Amino acid sequence: MTQGKTDYIVIGIDDHREPSLSKEALLAISSGNVFSGGKRHHDIVAHLLPQHARWIDITVPLDDVFAEYAKIDETIVVFASGDPLFFGFAATIQRRIPEAVIKTMPTLNLLQTLAHRLLLPYHDMHTVTLTGRPWHEFDAALIRRTPKIGILTDRNHTPAAIARRMLEYGYDNYVMHIGELLGNDSGERVCSVSLDEAAEYDAAMPNCVIITAVKEREKIMPIPDAEFVPLPGRPLMITKAAIRHLTLAALELQQRHSLWDIGFCTGSVSIEARQQFPHLHVTSFETRSECEDIINTNARRFGTPGINISMGDFLAADTSQWPAPDAVFIGGHGGHLREMVLKAAREMIAGGVMVYNCVAVETTTDPRIPRDSIEIFNNAAAEAGMSVEQPMRVTIDSYHPINILKARKK
Repeated sequence: MTQGKTDYIVIGIDDHREPSLSKEALLAISSGNVFSGGKRHHDIVAHLLPQHARWIDITVPLDDVFAEYAKIDETIVVFASGDPLFFGFAATIQRRIPEAVIKTMPTLNLLQTLAHRLLLPYHDMHTVTLTGRPWHEFDAALIRRTPKIGILTDRNHTPAAIARRMLEYGYDNYVMHIGELLGNDSGERVCSVSLDEAAEYDAAMPNCVIITAVKEREKIMPIPDAEFVPLPGRPLMITKAAIRHLTLAALELQQRHSLWDIGFCTGSVSIEARQQFPHLHVTSFETRSECEDIINTNARRFGTPGINISMGDFLAADTSQWPAPDAVFIGGHGGHLREMVLKAAREMIAGGVMVYNCVAVETTTDPRIPRDSIEIFNNAAAEAGMSVEQPMRVTIDSYHPINILKARKK
């Protein structure tokens, strides 16, 4: 069989034991030979299938499922939950077999069903799936202060786990609406609870959640320097607010996907970047062990979940677990600036930018400040095949002037 010639009819169903199906869907079932879906779907539709029907379970890994599909030379009728194009299996078929001919027969998805049970208009609802996904998109929606969020859950990202994460980062300004076993004629339950109650709630699977804000949470930008928990004994060791904003602008973060903040100290650059650009994957590196508690405290204080933290020597770190950067900020180097530039440049995506801030050495006698850091950065960037761009010098109040250096990977 040629895989691209296979037709797929994808029928959306809910959890009701007697699914309400259109005449078109019933005809597709009665005339079909090969059917597919999850175990739960089979339990619901088994009595509707022809006696000679062949069933292909949809289980992970999906490569095995699609290998079975490839052996079939006729229409495959697939059962999916709700709307097959709403984070559904029809979209998976499209990704796997772009040339496939697909017909969908949807029903309400879980979040639509929950909204109707609540009589809650949902045209303005932002939707996030945590089903087999990390927290990133949900965290971004919180940081944006999204007032209404629909969430698809799984066994790890439960309503209780979601509520606990929200409370940890201070998002206690929401009410949680939980829908359990929606469409099930005997077990369906819908409730609206506070986040404190939701954090202890044991919801039956499958379930979904809608959270709605009952008041706004203030978002301060830029964050005042004095609001950050500082490094003990080094209150001035922070990238100042004005410099942070110029640095983030130099990094061109509105069009970047992954930022590495090397030498994060208090986490001010990482937190401000995530606040301003919630879509960013931010990974923060630091060698001082005490800074891990500091960045976590500051992230909770300013409602900024989802920053990846890597403690230890950056030069010895296995960075393969983090998203490759297209933006790098070097906030501290411990005398290893050249090596850091070279390593970060190797990991950086083509077209990415690197920024390093240093004090204008002619204005200070501090022996801790390298006398040739501009030259080291520029030479290392050139050695790494990067193009060095015009630097910027900034003076704020009585502080020493700062040089903002920038290089771009060709």
